[in-house]
Amino acid sequence: MSDILWQPSTERIRNTRMDQFRRFINDRHAMQLDDYPALHQWSIDQRPDFWQAIVAFFDVQFRSPPTTTLIEAAEMPSAQWFPGATLNFAEHLLRRRDDHPAVVAISEDGQREQLTYAELAEHVAGLQHSLRAAGVGVGDRVAACMPNTWQTLVGMLATTSLGAIWSCSSPDFGTQGVIDRFGQIEPKVLITCAGYRYAGKDIDQSAKVNEILERLPFLQQLIIVPYARPQATAEDYKTPAKIALWNNFYQPGGEPEFVAVPFDHPLYILYSSGTTGVPKCIIHGTGGVLLTHLKEHGLHADLSREDCLFYYTTCGWMMWNWLVSVLALGATAVLYDGSPFHPGPARLIDLIDAEKISVFGTSPKFLATLESALLQPRLSHDLSSLKGLISTGSPLSPQSYDYVYREIKGELCLSSMSGGTDIVSCFVIGNPVLPVRRGEMQCKSLAMAIEVWDEQGKPVIGEKGELVCTRHFPAMPIGLWNDPDQQKLRASYFSQFPGVWAQGDYAEQRPNGSLLIHGRSDAVLNPGGVRIGTAEIYRQVEKVPQVLESLAIGQRWQADVRVVLFVRLHDGIELDEALAQQIRQVIRANTTPRHVPAKILAVTDIPRTLSGKIVELAVRNVVHGEPVKNTDALANPQALAQFRDRPELTQQ
Repeated sequence: MSDILWQPSTERIRNTRMDQFRRFINDRHAMQLDDYPALHQWSIDQRPDFWQAIVAFFDVQFRSPPTTTLIEAAEMPSAQWFPGATLNFAEHLLRRRDDHPAVVAISEDGQREQLTYAELAEHVAGLQHSLRAAGVGVGDRVAACMPNTWQTLVGMLATTSLGAIWSCSSPDFGTQGVIDRFGQIEPKVLITCAGYRYAGKDIDQSAKVNEILERLPFLQQLIIVPYARPQATAEDYKTPAKIALWNNFYQPGGEPEFVAVPFDHPLYILYSSGTTGVPKCIIHGTGGVLLTHLKEHGLHADLSREDCLFYYTTCGWMMWNWLVSVLALGATAVLYDGSPFHPGPARLIDLIDAEKISVFGTSPKFLATLESALLQPRLSHDLSSLKGLISTGSPLSPQSYDYVYREIKGELCLSSMSGGTDIVSCFVIGNPVLPVRRGEMQCKSLAMAIEVWDEQGKPVIGEKGELVCTRHFPAMPIGLWNDPDQQKLRASYFSQFPGVWAQGDYAEQRPNGSLLIHGRSDAVLNPGGVRIGTAEIYRQVEKVPQVLESLAIGQRWQADVRVVLFVRLHDGIELDEALAQQIRQVIRANTTPRHVPAKILAVTDIPRTLSGKIVELAVRNVVHGEPVKNTDALANPQALAQFRDRPELTQQ
């Protein structure tokens, strides 16, 4: 029991929407499901009944009713969910029409803008009218390269209200990164900012936007949001398309209309990270996203219409899509644009009290930085509104679990989650009715038939293996762009175990039902034929106070693989033999001798994707003298130079 850091009280459990849903199922189906494991097993065994219950519990409104819930063949992918049903995504996010705050948008410079649900609907109605006049209709693509502002949200809602498809990147993407994405999907409309701000600097986007426009010859309408460049004019941009500034393109007012589309009609196009080639364009369906996000927000995050959700994300990461779906519950979404540490490390923690945030979402890197800065929010802030803290992007270290409960708040549900852009949702997720165990993810998400398989395709518990999903789920992508026969889709997710979704995560299921993610399975280290997840090494290196962050790869060496660890140290600290030995001892003492790096090398920067994930594969390619196919997908591609032609890597 010593690994349990938080246990909800009986009263708290009873008041959760998860427990209310369990009782709802028991009443609806004359069942006696006593706890979450029983509920989860039922949700797997009776998936049609489960998803029908989600529709009923959250009052999802179909314009046309489905003929059935699920038609599927023996192997994935072959599902039709709710065939015959029609609905509109934006309509469900705008059902509330009162003066309750729908969205609060906060800029790094302190500017705060709020739209009530009534005001948000008026903006959507105005923009929708102008988009329709510009020729946008069902199935057309509207793309955005935007900061995390209320205008981006209005753009998404207006687009999807028309049955068109929304696709977004963020302004920190490089020119080629935007072209690699939007060039494939050929949007009719592009919404972009003239400038944005980060870490106290205003960054002019005009030259980059013009470079992008040269490569989007099919564009019909460009909409410019001045944002951090208020002097922007339409004449600054060169394109055959029509050009308008945001405030000139539409006037808010009136009632939005909502075009009913089939359940599996394309809603979003999201993109793989693109670090191993041109990004995959992943198409997500309308009904699948809506139902899955209602389940995750309403049940797993325990949010309701009086709650407030914050997640630190850019618009180029799937967590933005996840965050804004909270409007379907009638809750408030808090958007933040800018550096999370400007002007100081407490910037986002301040928002919890200022906006009465119920659930605060962030990354392991953010929490580690707070700890390094010696922040003690429990002493400096009130935090009485905070009931949940969620983290994703990479596994959360046991030390960060300790930090949260020691220095942030003892009475909250800490949820480390794991899913992906591929499903715009979670496989492994938090749960307000279960205990939080140190270093472990609480549970499998409802109706997700998750298992961990060995290389022979056999389920294992207490051993590491591949995270798979063995049965259809509505959030499965409906396809990849320009992949009419689904060859690329099948190759991406169903080739390792035919007919079974393989997520590409190296995972472990604990006997108590919780899970660990040990890193991406394509980055698994294999010294002497023993498979090692990189996260296993990072968990230990984080215990060494001199190390800021680290990255591990497997280097091909003498017909085998050896582990190489790159470390970024705190300012003023040098990597000498004593520190290298300290790192090795910590790793050896807490893992196995196989985990101990053959080489430990210092770097001053570690390359990351634009959503903040470290890129082991890109570093592995550089070390082996192989090309990195798309450095434009990286936030800091210049960091790769530190890993190239290191003489230490040619030595024993």
